[in-house]
Amino acid sequence: MRYHIFDPTGNITALVSDSVSPESQPRIAARIMELHPEVEQVGFVRSPGTSPSDSSPGTDADLSLRMAGGEFCGNATMCAAVYYAMRQNVCPSSVSLIVSGATSPLEVLLHETDEGLYATSVHMPPVLEIKTIRLTHGNSQDMLPIVCMEGISHVVICKDSPLFELLHNRNDAEHAVRAWCEQVGAEGLGIQFLVATSGAHLLTPLVYVPASNTTYWENSCASGSAAVAAYLGMQAQTPVDVTLREPGGTIRVLADYPANSIELHGHVRPLDSHLI
Repeated sequence: MRYHIFDPTGNITALVSDSVSPESQPRIAARIMELHPEVEQVGFVRSPGTSPSDSSPGTDADLSLRMAGGEFCGNATMCAAVYYAMRQNVCPSSVSLIVSGATSPLEVLLHETDEGLYATSVHMPPVLEIKTIRLTHGNSQDMLPIVCMEGISHVVICKDSPLFELLHNRNDAEHAVRAWCEQVGAEGLGIQFLVATSGAHLLTPLVYVPASNTTYWENSCASGSAAVAAYLGMQAQTPVDVTLREPGGTIRVLADYPANSIELHGHVRPLDSHLI
């Protein structure tokens, strides 16, 4: 079984290119992450329409991507587009993908900026809802915004919240994200710790996916970045252009909240391929 490792802004991603049933994918993903501790998530790519698990078989999409937990992942989506370009031995200007957690195919724009590095952008799935929910941990509680998206939701915790202290106690934060995910009934839940600045905002993402039983402090989180930009756009009630400095690098997001349009820009570097 062949898999390929990519670096999208430090959020190291493995894509398996051989056929694996959805039931076996969490086990295969766990084995790959055991062999490569730097890998934060695993997806499975194949030609669209070749599996009953494809959300829209028979479409004109170039490739199908399913994450090990069935969640949506923006960084893996961009990696899958780069994988497709490498497989074609030519870099197309756009790649259409069927992606788990998204109800419609997504288009990724890409070009090779220099040898081994691809600039990518993707129109993210629309935000379903942004609401405020009371969340607690220990003796601390707060009314926090939760951005509900296709395949995953994200809680945004700003520096002035009493729950921001979870950032400095990672064990407590990991317990909290699991409990909150169950509380809200999400397919996956992220906590986005946000420090607003006059320039690039600082963002630290924590993501939990129940189906794959994974909890990661990610070096970057595309869907979390999109959620933060949507939240900031809702506050501003105007289109926003947000740069987020995350542990693995920077991600730029253009969010027009009134129009429910989110465009995410990043870079993907292919690393290497392996057999298991």
